Amino acid sequence: MKTLVIIPTYNERESIRELISAIHSHLPACDILIVDDASPDGTGRLVAEIGAADPRLNLLERRGKLGLGTAYIAGFRHALESGYECIIGMDADFSHDPAHLPQLVGALSHCDLAIGSRYVPGGSTPDWKMSRRLVSRFGNWFARTFLELPVRDCTTGYKCYRREALARLDLDRIHLIGYAFLIETTYQCFQNGARIEELPITFIDRRVGKSKMSGAIALEAFRYVVRRRWSRGRTTRS
Repeated sequence: MKTLVIIPTYNERESIRELISAIHSHLPACDILIVDDASPDGTGRLVAEIGAADPRLNLLERRGKLGLGTAYIAGFRHALESGYECIIGMDADFSHDPAHLPQLVGALSHCDLAIGSRYVPGGSTPDWKMSRRLVSRFGNWFARTFLELPVRDCTTGYKCYRREALARLDLDRIHLIGYAFLIETTYQCFQNGARIEELPITFIDRRVGKSKMSGAIALEAFRYVVRRRWSRGRTTRS
């Protein structure tokens, strides 16, 4: 399948060259789209330099730090307009091991959305502190329970979509910045009847740089789940 890997970036210069190389070592025929939010460290400039010698690499530069959700939406629109059949989202910091890419793509032979999951048997977060594990576990339990979503890892960004499933997402109605966006896209796929499969991954903390996680992002996700559950309840009652 014609495959695109979408990677949102903000200050990922230290890892991006190595990541691009690792992705192409596991999926040699895939294209890569870097969506960079005007990184002050020059991530976009470096990607442009690499892309000048590699036609499989493209750069979408944005004017400022606009957030994960809008970066993915821009990447998704590019993928659909360009005729890609398999679209993958992943982090730029090696938390998502490129070695899992062939398995995610292969799973599309029998599903519409393949999720790299930390919370199915075989998945793990070996270097997380207990406090982070508890917060993540609670957040995923909260989203899964309130939305009645049969997915163990609702907040993972390591996802592989079949084109048809991605095309059915209502991107115009999504106005979310952080992890809430990742929950919403999975939830929409479920509501649309997509076949979803979770594949175990080992999630490793970023090698370099700083985490983009913040209290505001976590609060957005909490509020989103509550609003989504409330709006669904109102629709059911009416």
